[in-house]
Amino acid sequence: AQKYEALLDRLSQKRHQLILFRLYRNQQDLSALDTGLTEQHEVVAAERSSVEEDEVVIKALKKEHGRLTREQLCMEKDIHAKEQKLTQGQSQYIRAKVNTSHHVKKAEKTRVAWQKSDRQRAKREAEMADIKREMEELDAAWMRYERGVQGDGASGGPDIQLEESQLSEYKDLKDLARKQTALLCQQTDQLHWEVLADHDKIALNQSKKKKVEAGIKNQQGQMEDLSGRAQKLEEYTNGCKATLEQYALQERSLSEELDGARQRSREVEEELGQVLEELGDARLDHQESRQQQRRKELLENLQRLYPDGVYGRLVDLCSPIHRKYQLAVTKLFGRNLNAIVVSTEKVARSCILYLKEERADAQTFLPIDYLDVGPLNERLRELKGARMVLDVVQCNPGATAKLKKVLQFVCGNAVVVENIRDARRVAFDGPQRIKTVALDGSLFTKSGVISGGSSDLRSKARCWEDKDLKTLKDRKNQLTAELNRLLKSRAKESELKGVQVQAQGVQIRLKYSNKELETLLHRSVPHCQTEISSMESELVNLDAEIQMQQKSMEEKQMEDLVFEDFCVQIGMDNIRQYEQEHLKHRSELDKKRLEFEGQRGRLAAQLGYEKEQAEQQQGTLSKLEETFAQEENNVAQHAEEVKRVLDVVEQDQNKLLVLKNLLLVKEIQVRDSKAQLDKETKTLQEAIRELAKQQRVLVSLETSLEQRQLAKHNLLVDCKVQGLVLTLISGDHVQPFTESGDTVHIYIREAQMVIDYSSLGSQLKVSSVEMVLQGTSPPNLKALEQIRKEDHFHEVVKAFNKSTSDTRKCNQEFEQLKAQRCRRFNLCFEHVAIAIDQIYKRLCRNFSAQAILSAENLEEPYLGGINYNCVSPGKRFMAMDNLSGGEKAIAALALLFAIHSFRPAPFFILDEVDAALDNTNIGKAGVLLDGDVERMQIIVISLKEEFYSQADALLGVYPKFNECMFSCQLTLDLRPYLLNPEDEQDSGTHITRWSPPGGL
Repeated sequence: AQKYEALLDRLSQKRHQLILFRLYRNQQDLSALDTGLTEQHEVVAAERSSVEEDEVVIKALKKEHGRLTREQLCMEKDIHAKEQKLTQGQSQYIRAKVNTSHHVKKAEKTRVAWQKSDRQRAKREAEMADIKREMEELDAAWMRYERGVQGDGASGGPDIQLEESQLSEYKDLKDLARKQTALLCQQTDQLHWEVLADHDKIALNQSKKKKVEAGIKNQQGQMEDLSGRAQKLEEYTNGCKATLEQYALQERSLSEELDGARQRSREVEEELGQVLEELGDARLDHQESRQQQRRKELLENLQRLYPDGVYGRLVDLCSPIHRKYQLAVTKLFGRNLNAIVVSTEKVARSCILYLKEERADAQTFLPIDYLDVGPLNERLRELKGARMVLDVVQCNPGATAKLKKVLQFVCGNAVVVENIRDARRVAFDGPQRIKTVALDGSLFTKSGVISGGSSDLRSKARCWEDKDLKTLKDRKNQLTAELNRLLKSRAKESELKGVQVQAQGVQIRLKYSNKELETLLHRSVPHCQTEISSMESELVNLDAEIQMQQKSMEEKQMEDLVFEDFCVQIGMDNIRQYEQEHLKHRSELDKKRLEFEGQRGRLAAQLGYEKEQAEQQQGTLSKLEETFAQEENNVAQHAEEVKRVLDVVEQDQNKLLVLKNLLLVKEIQVRDSKAQLDKETKTLQEAIRELAKQQRVLVSLETSLEQRQLAKHNLLVDCKVQGLVLTLISGDHVQPFTESGDTVHIYIREAQMVIDYSSLGSQLKVSSVEMVLQGTSPPNLKALEQIRKEDHFHEVVKAFNKSTSDTRKCNQEFEQLKAQRCRRFNLCFEHVAIAIDQIYKRLCRNFSAQAILSAENLEEPYLGGINYNCVSPGKRFMAMDNLSGGEKAIAALALLFAIHSFRPAPFFILDEVDAALDNTNIGKAGVLLDGDVERMQIIVISLKEEFYSQADALLGVYPKFNECMFSCQLTLDLRPYLLNPEDEQDSGTHITRWSPPGGL
């Protein structure tokens, strides 16, 4: 018994030492863990503060990047507005130039007409002076003639021999005869002058008749012209009205389109701002992996092969009704999350065969007609605090109606609850087990298997947010494209203004046409009809008067019968003999007087006519002077307008260039800001990963500490159970092992206990290898594989970062090359656009000619076309297709030499450029070529003598026939021969021809 008691005491002592040894080793481990935990807390706090600082920096960078992006958009809008304004200014400049040239030509015509009228006025004044001088000479000749007649006396009497009886009878009857003769002579003179007057009247009436007939024909022709003109005016008026209606409809449609575009642009900008804000709030850096891209391409290929049989992936066809159900739905769907939904089993087998042929990754297919779906348990909908998973999943718009069967197959009768406790209660506490999933992803199956949310469940559940992000990005791209299209549609404002201007022009022309038509119908035509009727009545009166005068002359021809007795008495045959013999002198005198009066009347009438014409000429001259002064004033005003518009256009061009430079600087700033933001984001991600790593270490240390505390508690409980007494240096000696209270309170009380380990030997305090091995947890045999995966992951991340950096560098180099290309193109384009106008003016020899180059794409002009328009002298603006062949040839030569002026070529070869030119334009082209021979050599192929005669040397090819035909050539040096010797002698200049280097 004593030996047994001794063994029991020894056993109790050994147990006491074993407990003390274990408590001592546990205390050493707790001290080491406390120290490591404190250090790890400090590391975690430092990493968390670093992450917070990086988040603040990234937030500031995002805000700055957003501000720069908005400023860039505003600058792009300003540039677009400036470009529109510049286009309008160029159009105004062209119209102003055309108006100026029109008024210059009109002023020149007015000046020429004024000079011509002035010369005619001077000539008419000289003619009036000559007429006055002739009248004075005629008056002087008549006075000399009268004096001569008075000097000669009355010696020219008749020489008639009478017998004495007749003489006595003559003397007796002298008085009576004198009276009768005087009376008869008076009657004869009166009748003679009446006959002459009747002849004149008949001739005058006949001439009047001819004039009236000609006037009637003229009035009838004028009446026909007026009728035709009125008809044409009516047609033109109807055409103007139709054109005006078309312009009104076009203007209304353009206005409505522009208003709709403005309204839609504002709506799109607001919606785009909201989408950008949502994208900024998402803070998701979505990077599609290579595997996801292959899956996407595979699905697109299958949908292209089977458009009616392959519907898409299940994750794309449905979505949870709320974000809180994403983890639960993802957990429940499992491997069916990325399954492909097809219509039939046949389609699924065809798709699997296609995957085998393409050696693609394995995929899961859900054929709708092959799925075995059980009935729904409607009583599950009545569970408190739970919902069926089928009720929290909704089909996307556009999905097939049969998708409900697929969802019922995948979800079954599973329910979703708030937390794990409710999930355990719903799954196992009921009369029958129910498949239940919690919101955190914990799944309770009917078989009793419980699976918690895995570490990658949240990354899998992010696919639902990726769908929203993808939708937002697609919406952003759609809105951006629509906004660009709406901005391009605003270019129709210039078209609207052009339509309005054309409509105003048509209204003005219609107004004047209506006024002219009204004048024709209500004034000119009735007046012409009145003139025709009055002329016809006058013609009838003239015919009656001519008949009466002819009848009167026939009566007056009977004067021989009236003077028959007198002629018998004086022994003459008729009265005309008496007039010829006895009144010859008087007749001559009257004839001379009549000639004098007629000549003087003619001169007086001519003088009066000339005076009247001179007065009219003076009035016309005054009007021409006023018109010329007005046109000069108009030319000056239009020149000022052209200068003002040109200044505005140049200012707009300078402003546009400044804005483009600022935009380029702003784009560089945006790229730099984006690069810095990406860099800081990468730094933040690395810091977050490091923080997560340190937090995992911290959790591991806390777990180890808790395990050590639990082991100490168990040792103390064993001491209490076995009745072993521990010596305490400090702490509660009365109840040191109470189990009342929570675990944390117990651990704190036990930590305050200090046990006396002095009874342990020093050899027991030093841990042996066996104790170290016992205290060491078993190694994780998969750690090496995890380390390799982490190393591989770091290598992939490093390669990805390197590729991202290379991509960013390539983008920067591409933008630099793009800017350099745009700058070089603009340098050439601006030079050619300025030079072509000057060269075209030189070719046309007229400063009113214009050549204009404009780019279709103002942002990247080298990607679009170049519009080339020319305004020929004296013509309105027309498209290049509507120009004649000669005008097109002149325009092509101007473009060719304008491009040559930027980068001169050593020589030119021109192949029959003069084919469509006339002699005048050939001369102009030759002068232009002569001006450029000092800077280059020109080889011209021509068939026109007017062109190749201006060359320095000729080279000809001709056939020669001998035994066979072969070609020969000849050369002719034209430098010794002058182009135009007369012009050279007149001008006193010498024409020097260019000598080709090294000879011909």
